Amino acid sequence: MRKVTLKENERIDDLQCKGLKIIQNTKGFCFGMDAVLLANFCDIKDNSEIVDLGTGTGIIPLLLWAKNKVKKIYGVEIQKDVAQMAKRSVFMNELEDFIEILNIDLKEAPDILGINKYDVVTSNPPYMVSGSGAINPEDKKAISRHEIMCTLEDVIRVASRLLRHNGRFFLVHRPHRIVDVLCLLRKYKLEPKSLRFVHPRVGEKPNLILIKSIKASKPELKFLKPLYVYNEDGSYTDEIYEIYGMERKKDVK
Repeated sequence: MRKVTLKENERIDDLQCKGLKIIQNTKGFCFGMDAVLLANFCDIKDNSEIVDLGTGTGIIPLLLWAKNKVKKIYGVEIQKDVAQMAKRSVFMNELEDFIEILNIDLKEAPDILGINKYDVVTSNPPYMVSGSGAINPEDKKAISRHEIMCTLEDVIRVASRLLRHNGRFFLVHRPHRIVDVLCLLRKYKLEPKSLRFVHPRVGEKPNLILIKSIKASKPELKFLKPLYVYNEDGSYTDEIYEIYGMERKKDVK
């Protein structure tokens, strides 16, 4: 683990996975559970080449490297300071041979990285359609949450161009966009193969969807069992503890 100099409002968080750490900015957009769930949802074959679109602080490439035997992961991030922060995390963890962060517009990724060649593409894209109220285009949180720099269609179109035949695309999104997601996937020859709803608790409506699609595959969508985040008492479920690699805390009487 190399030493790095932190900038204002930055901190180093322990990912509790193979000793990895990540730099985050407390005033910017920090990664959330959705990124962790997506990384865990991916089934990655050994020696895969991967592209993560809208990588942010680089959390998904770091977790994919930790959980799989990958050949190379490219993280694409349009925001310069966020991309630099991700690069410093890669440097800190001594993973330059496996992870490369590119400060480019994801719409340019096929021209720079090449088309029809990657085994896996992942994305935790902005969830909200832009135009609903005043949004500061310089606000890092707004760019991460709203389709300011790219649309859902941009993400899916680029993923399809990057992927080889039978390559896999893994996406996390919001349930209210599910029709948009499924229609766009099929439009760009990414056939939805499995879908999992993530619910805060049993009995509550889902607030995330995890979708796996395969390029140029035959139609067949499987619905996986729901993932519940919290128990009724507010504690994490056993599966969430397993995903995060945490030990369940013993009750203190």
